[in-house]
Amino acid sequence: MNDSITQLATPGVQALQPYAPGKPLEELEREYGITDAVKLASNENPLGPGARVLEAMQGALREVARYPDGNGFVLKNRLARKLGVPADWITLGNGSNDVLELVARAFLSPAHNAVYSEHAFAVYPLVTRAIGAEGRAAPARDFGHDLDALAARIDADTRVVFIANPNNPTGTWLGRDALKAFVDAVPSHVVLVVDEAYFEYVGEPDYPDSLQWVAEHPNLLVTRTFSKAHGLAGLRVGYGVSQPELADVLNRVRQPFNVNCLALAAAAAALDDTEHLQRSVAVNRDGLARLAAGFEALGLEYIPSVGNFISVDTGREAAPVYEALLREGVIVRPVANYGLPDHLRVSVGLPAENERALAALERALA
Repeated sequence: MNDSITQLATPGVQALQPYAPGKPLEELEREYGITDAVKLASNENPLGPGARVLEAMQGALREVARYPDGNGFVLKNRLARKLGVPADWITLGNGSNDVLELVARAFLSPAHNAVYSEHAFAVYPLVTRAIGAEGRAAPARDFGHDLDALAARIDADTRVVFIANPNNPTGTWLGRDALKAFVDAVPSHVVLVVDEAYFEYVGEPDYPDSLQWVAEHPNLLVTRTFSKAHGLAGLRVGYGVSQPELADVLNRVRQPFNVNCLALAAAAAALDDTEHLQRSVAVNRDGLARLAAGFEALGLEYIPSVGNFISVDTGREAAPVYEALLREGVIVRPVANYGLPDHLRVSVGLPAENERALAALERALA
């Protein structure tokens, strides 16, 4: 019966494997009986949300019996003021992943293709193939996006190009001039998605703010999220910024209440909590440096990262090292499904968590 049901699904869905999230702490406790595990697998903010966010959520609890504002008026207008864009340029999503899926549903079909990079975020091929569209992966350059290779894969049937800046799981990033030249060159029949989920963490002087280019490019969509630096991963709220015509198309396929009332209140409050954001960025900066130094001390190569994670080459197949770390109570992320079978992605944690991960890694490798 299961096989026959599977065959009823569309061909694109039949070919998919479900997205594999990081192992939850509760699952590790069930499997190994470990009650003091640390999770450094899902690029979460180890500080969690700020006090303003928690207070806003407490106030919103009184309204959970009612449907949320389907237009997200308050959050959109706060975002508009913060970002310096009109409110009708903003599309809200159940996490920025939701916005990525809206793009695929609105612009892709079995007659079209989407272009993305090798080692790029797993959701890009997932939403592409679920529609039945062709996914075209361009070979990476130094683990990052090769813009020339991406451009070479665009043709008359291309409708979407996905670029993550910085990229997950490699942490690589594109500089301002290179990315702007690519944005300018993308044909008008292609929707270019620049995924900036880790935007707030990046301190490199040449890192671009792609929102500055939306006004001159009707086919450009920039996506961001509250899941990372703002610490709201469990609430699922993100957004896209584009010109109104593109936003209108996305809103035609968006579910009417795709962002819940707690998430709307929390995200609006998070925008005002600059102190918590600055602290989160500082903790991440120091944690990245400590993990990199620890890997170097162990003689391991790693991919320099500007996100809130860093991928390390274990020098061997990473799966047994991952399992050994689980038994030490440290959850990281194997990335063989990204074409990196010898790497583990380690999210930045609190200082004590980072030290525990490095000590466990040393024992696992021994």
